[in-house]
Parts: sequence; C-alpha cells; structure tokens
Amino acid sequence: MKAIWNNTIIAESNDTVVIENNHYFPKESIKQEFFTPTNTHTTCPWKGKAHYYTVTVNGNENKDAAWHYPEVSKMAKPIEGYVAFWKGVEVVE
Repeated sequence: MKAIWNNTIIAESNDTVVIENNHYFPKESIKQEFFTPTNTHTTCPWKGKAHYYTVTVNGNENKDAAWHYPEVSKMAKPIEGYVAFWKGVEVVE
C-alpha cells in the first residue's frame, strides 16, 4: 500500500492493518521528512488517545492529515504505533 499526498509517496508498506476502513502503516514505513507532530489529540473510546502529524510536501502543509496511537487499549494492539491518513491523502495499492 502507498499513501500519497501532493503527488508524492509519503508512506509505503506491504504490512498495513485495516481498521474502520483506514489503512494503518507501520511507523517505520512513513517517510519522516514529511511529518511534523502537532499538539492535536483526540480520544477514541476503544483505541485510546490519538496524536496527529501535519504532512508537508513541496512547501504545502496538510494540517493533522495523519494520526497514530502511541499507546492503545488491548483491543487495538495491532495498530499501536501505526500511522493512518485522511484529509486528502490517497491510500492505494
């Protein structure tokens, strides 16, 4: 799977986990140079506290376009530390 934004591959992996129609990519599969942590957090009742990244490609920012759960509940262990996308980031095979 590939995550693409602004015509650039920002993550690529053969080991994504799909939960709630989102592909979660292993953290080591994201291209770190495009990701900046933000102060945004949300809470999912069954996964835990999500932390967000702004994605920046070619000078264009996509605020909070990626999220991850550094610590998860027992039910969400398969995505602990994995990164998912939204806000126009395309996930394709």
